[in-house]
Amino acid sequence: MKDPSMSLPSSATPPGPPDPDSDRDDPKPVSRLLIVDDEEDMLRLLKRSLPPDLACEVETASNALRAFEVLEAAPFDVVLADIRMPGMDGMEFLERLQKEHGEITVVMMTAYGTIDLAVQAIKSGAYDFITKPFEHEKLVHLLERALERSRLVHENLRLQRRLRDHESFQEIIGAGARMQKVFEMVRLVSKTDVTVLITGESGTGKDMAARAIHRLSHRSAGAFVTINCPNLPENILESELFGYRKGAFTHATQDKKGLFLEAQGGTIHLDEIGDISLTLQSKLLRVLQEKEIRPLGQTKSVRIDTRILASTNQDLPAKIRENQFREDLFYRLNVLSIHMPPLRERKEDIPLLVEHFLGKYCKEFRKEPKTVEGSFLRRLMDLPWRGNVRELENFVRRGVLLAPGPVIRAEDLDWPEGSAPVCPTEGALTHLSYREAKARVLDRFHREYLTAVLSRHNGNVTRAARECGLERQALQQVLKRYGISPREVGGGSG
Repeated sequence: MKDPSMSLPSSATPPGPPDPDSDRDDPKPVSRLLIVDDEEDMLRLLKRSLPPDLACEVETASNALRAFEVLEAAPFDVVLADIRMPGMDGMEFLERLQKEHGEITVVMMTAYGTIDLAVQAIKSGAYDFITKPFEHEKLVHLLERALERSRLVHENLRLQRRLRDHESFQEIIGAGARMQKVFEMVRLVSKTDVTVLITGESGTGKDMAARAIHRLSHRSAGAFVTINCPNLPENILESELFGYRKGAFTHATQDKKGLFLEAQGGTIHLDEIGDISLTLQSKLLRVLQEKEIRPLGQTKSVRIDTRILASTNQDLPAKIRENQFREDLFYRLNVLSIHMPPLRERKEDIPLLVEHFLGKYCKEFRKEPKTVEGSFLRRLMDLPWRGNVRELENFVRRGVLLAPGPVIRAEDLDWPEGSAPVCPTEGALTHLSYREAKARVLDRFHREYLTAVLSRHNGNVTRAARECGLERQALQQVLKRYGISPREVGGGSG
């Protein structure tokens, strides 16, 4: 009999008959592991010893071709395959497996003499490898990580399908009842030409709702023009909206077409309209009533054909009571209204949003696809997200930039205010050796410190080095060591 290269742990005993009540309170699907090896003794040993420790179903195949027959018959989460097999060897098997069952996590087994092949297998898509002879506990630990990775991959695929098929609407992500009502209102108002007031806190997606209304309307071929009202002083905002004639004021050296005319035949979105002055409110009221504008310095009014959408994070009825907003303008704007709910009231959408932003920023920053660990996602669900979707997006973007591996963990980031602090001596780091835990903490420090400094200087290495007290060349070496791109950090700041 061949040496199976592994012995049963002393505590392991062959499993007894199944308990009919054992799964009564456990609704979770059972994980499935397929072992592929030409050594029959090894297959029998692993099939007997692994299920009690992994709580998974184990099937075996004595060669690669038989393995594909098994894979066609039922789904599997992880494949544990030997590299040295007659016929189709482990590398050929891995290549075909990647093409036909790319979602399966693969762990390769190898003898000491073929470690180079195992490294090559990882480059070709294998999750990890283990060398024979191996200890039972080490194999169990590796397969536990592989099964967890597989669970994350399947969850991400499920979320992607939901995003693609059901829960994205005109680039707005949402699956819950609150967002479905928003989507229905957007569809409804887009069929009309009436003025719409979009309300909601900062970061809830008011601009995206306005764009969706425009895209679905009969004006979609026309221009969509957005202006953030508080960003401009009153006199400049007025000239931007209505335009002016040459000589209307000191620096008016030529005619300027205002934004209402720029949006002729299309849509204009007046963002944060609750912050404009009473004087400008009066002029805007006339535009809504007469559908005409009068550029500065011109005596005749100009007819406009522009759909008006307005949005605000202000409580306009309260501002009316305080004589800071005209009541007649409010009723002109509020013909139909859409309220964008804050993220804390639709937390069921957080997993979908995280998946969307992970895909977006991994692609933008040219990173390998990343996922988040389960505890990380659960913690996200507990936060208040005062900055709403925009705050969550920025947080996930930092995770893509800072996380050193393919899985973003809680200890990879500084958490927003209102979250329990991550103590590096608690939880996830305590299972590591002192050296490994110290390396993890230092890695996190370098990534967060350097990214913050670079962000403050828009990616300028010279100025960042000056603030750090380092020579420019020394800072560049540290950035290279930790894989931090000044261009990406600078581009993502702001």
